Amino acid sequence: MAWMETPKSRRRILIRGAGVLAGAAAATALNPFTAAEAQQTSFTNPVIWQDFADVELIRVGSDFYMTASTMHYSPGAPVLHSRDLVNWEFIGHSVPRLDFSDWYDLNGGHRYIVGIWASSLTHRASENRFYWLGQIDFHRSFMYTATDPAGPWTRHAEFPRSYYDAGMLVDTDDTMYVAYGNTELYVAQLSADGKTEVRNEHVFSSPSEIGGLEGARFYKINGSYYMFLTKPPNGQYILKSSSPWGPYEIREVLLDMPGPIPGGGIPHQGGLVSTPGGDWYYMGFVDAYPGGRVPALAPITWTADGWPQVQTVNGAWGQTYPFPNLTPHPVPSMIGTDTFTTATLAAKWEWNHNPDDTKWSTGNGLRLQTATVTDDLYKARNTLTHRIQGPSSTATVELDPAQMADGDRAGLAVLRNDSAWIGLRRENGVTRISMTDGHTMDSGFNTVGKGIERASAELCGSTVWLRVTADIRPGAERQAHFSYSEDGSNFIPLGTAHTLGTSPAFFMGPRFAVFNHATRSLGGAITVKRFTVTA
Repeated sequence: MAWMETPKSRRRILIRGAGVLAGAAAATALNPFTAAEAQQTSFTNPVIWQDFADVELIRVGSDFYMTASTMHYSPGAPVLHSRDLVNWEFIGHSVPRLDFSDWYDLNGGHRYIVGIWASSLTHRASENRFYWLGQIDFHRSFMYTATDPAGPWTRHAEFPRSYYDAGMLVDTDDTMYVAYGNTELYVAQLSADGKTEVRNEHVFSSPSEIGGLEGARFYKINGSYYMFLTKPPNGQYILKSSSPWGPYEIREVLLDMPGPIPGGGIPHQGGLVSTPGGDWYYMGFVDAYPGGRVPALAPITWTADGWPQVQTVNGAWGQTYPFPNLTPHPVPSMIGTDTFTTATLAAKWEWNHNPDDTKWSTGNGLRLQTATVTDDLYKARNTLTHRIQGPSSTATVELDPAQMADGDRAGLAVLRNDSAWIGLRRENGVTRISMTDGHTMDSGFNTVGKGIERASAELCGSTVWLRVTADIRPGAERQAHFSYSEDGSNFIPLGTAHTLGTSPAFFMGPRFAVFNHATRSLGGAITVKRFTVTA
């Protein structure tokens, strides 16, 4: 990796790019942080209790940046920023729109559980430019680039090869490499402009006694080349060579190491990063279903012969560690209230597939016009999602239904391959409150259940508050509960509890999701006046 100082001040990064903060949250960003917040002496894992899988993190000068998998959500490949490795904030996305096929628009099909898989983020100091690379649908790869990590990002290149679980390296001579593969590991050298491949070689085969290795991250450290690889879901290994083309030695980094989250899995995948002072850290993720895969941080030391070692606490990945030897930089919370008063959405928001941009707007609340005629939530466009904060959190939306049309369905969902919602059904000129579950997918992520209404209530006022509380601690039988209010203060439970799925096959954890779709004809709309997440 090549490090250099970013020319932008932290304040500029905080307030610009893709609507980093919106509505009431903007005021929070300008408030001074307390002395206690600025004097952190330790940190607790997970450092972010939200679903961020397959992370890669880099340092540019004194700034750290991280990306993660987003599959079918759009925009894709979030960019997070930190100055201390512990406090992170959204600043943008590397892939502004998933324009890889019509199915990413829910046109003729869907792309659930494909899209943005384990991808790579790097910085090229010679250009002061950021690069993102990822394979799409297992037969093509795309590169995006930006001079500002907050964006705008633009497409730079398309490659006719699937760089599966790619890891990019900008060498000290400015040559760009890509490490990738599963079990059979390869290195590709890119052209000087990063737009074509000029060399490709097989460099390593996973030993049979270890099994498949993937999730490559590629580094040059003290003159040696390292390929950091995961054995999912319980191991991490590293390859070392004096050349990017090998031959490589292999060393175990961890195997079956107890993790920092009770009931969760073994930290793995992710990547390594150094601080300006020369300390090293490993950010991996923990399988923590039903919540998803959440990032955990641990310090790294190096042996005399150049191999990394995770610093453990009583033989385990620590639940707490001393704070990095960096000045703490508290940032605005990743949860809170959004009143959608800005012209763009805050970077924390992601749509289920690409939205129809003619059917939504912000500035005076979030206006969602119906964009799809369907009786299937999974085929409805313009469903806007927010990650669930662990270990448990509550989402509340204030919603104006006055412009709903007959046949419309709108509300707040817990969205995954088994979904449920509380919301509104408009029929024969009457709008009623409804709790519905049974929206389900099969193993091929095709809809097999379109929902069963469990309870309903009369809507008496012109505004309704809808609420979902979700417990995403690792383990079976965690539940989401639904309620509503017509005054914003007194909430009435409705329907049945929804048991959250723990199957890793869907990869992503559940999300809070606001939706509005028609079952008869387009033309209706809702306005979300306020969306609040509290923990």
